Amino acid sequence: MRGETTGERREQPTALPARAPSDFPAPSDFPAPSDFPAPSDFPGPSVSPGPSDFPGRPERVQPGAVAPGGGASPRTPRPGRGVGRCVPAGAARRFAVPEPRPAVPADAAEIARLKSAHTCSEPLSPERLTATRTLLAARLTAAGSAVAYVVDAPAGGGLASCALALVHPVFPSRDSPEGLAAHVDAVATDPAHRNRGYASAALGALLRHLEGLGVTEYALHTGGEPVPFYERFGFFRDSALLRMTRAPARRPGDAAGLSTAQFAETVMHATGFAGLYFTDEDGRPLQLHAVYSSSHPWQVPGGTMDPGERPWGTAVRECREETGIVVGGPPRRLLAAVYGLPGAQWPYSTFGCVFDGGRLTRRQIEAIVLDPAEHDEVRVRPLEEWRDHMPDGDYRRLVAIDGARRSGETAYFDTWDWEAE
Repeated sequence: MRGETTGERREQPTALPARAPSDFPAPSDFPAPSDFPAPSDFPGPSVSPGPSDFPGRPERVQPGAVAPGGGASPRTPRPGRGVGRCVPAGAARRFAVPEPRPAVPADAAEIARLKSAHTCSEPLSPERLTATRTLLAARLTAAGSAVAYVVDAPAGGGLASCALALVHPVFPSRDSPEGLAAHVDAVATDPAHRNRGYASAALGALLRHLEGLGVTEYALHTGGEPVPFYERFGFFRDSALLRMTRAPARRPGDAAGLSTAQFAETVMHATGFAGLYFTDEDGRPLQLHAVYSSSHPWQVPGGTMDPGERPWGTAVRECREETGIVVGGPPRRLLAAVYGLPGAQWPYSTFGCVFDGGRLTRRQIEAIVLDPAEHDEVRVRPLEEWRDHMPDGDYRRLVAIDGARRSGETAYFDTWDWEAE
């Protein structure tokens, strides 16, 4: 079972750095990734100690923990051994291996889940899992240090498999002309999708991507049954490996051992926005047409919060800048609290407040002055007619806001997510 431990002393892990490019045939000799079984394709649990099994670490990490050492390209077989074609029994006959795709920040939660469930001797604590998700989402950006390839579950609802590596600089050398190295941090497959070659495909795609970046030194930490799998990709045992793990310094009262700045990097990052919902005297919603967003063409007056602003202040400022309407006095009734998960279009979560702007007369609507850099049209339509002019998520948010105006109860709308692609 996952996280099961016994009183027996477990096998010490073996670091598997890769050899120098001059030792191997050309990378074109490397077989297709779907030819190999995944490390999690082996029967039963495969729990072997990671770097955190040494004294001084609060949790134990299975294959994929950062380990020192490493040589050059793992993309070719060891000398004199070659790489045979090896597929889990029946996998090629029964299943077609989907094409792995590069991971995006929105995949961080699923990758963290797979890492916790299937590459750790014990699942990560909720705090560690949250920290892993947050840091990974930040590092999976174009400028980040993490690279991953994932296989989506065929029936949807998450990831079936992933392969994750962390890239870091080293001093340039003959074997590392670009000065880049990578640690394979996690390769995992959900039990329902094992024996299909998913992890092999993900790891193969990851290694090809890293090779394209100029990475020539690779390392990982594993032991037990998964070792032959990685050896087929060119990794080998290194008996000369030395390593040391020191516990992080802890401050009194700080159970996580993190400074305030370090802890701030682990929590969720989000952007805030605020807006005002107006209708005409007949209760028809008023919206502005954005010139800068084809994905969200029609919007209520509002925008992103500036540093130091509170939501009501943002709504008043944005309304004045976008329409020329000046709203004074204390905050008006909160119609809706809106939340959206990050995605490919934006790496942070989004939280917003929509206030009741009230009903505008025809003269007030005609007097609206738009900022041409942001909007080019103001329009009033019956609520149901807006459906044909907006994405489904935006329309459902508008319906929730309008319903809150009519019912007198604040709406909670938490599915205004950024697109995954």
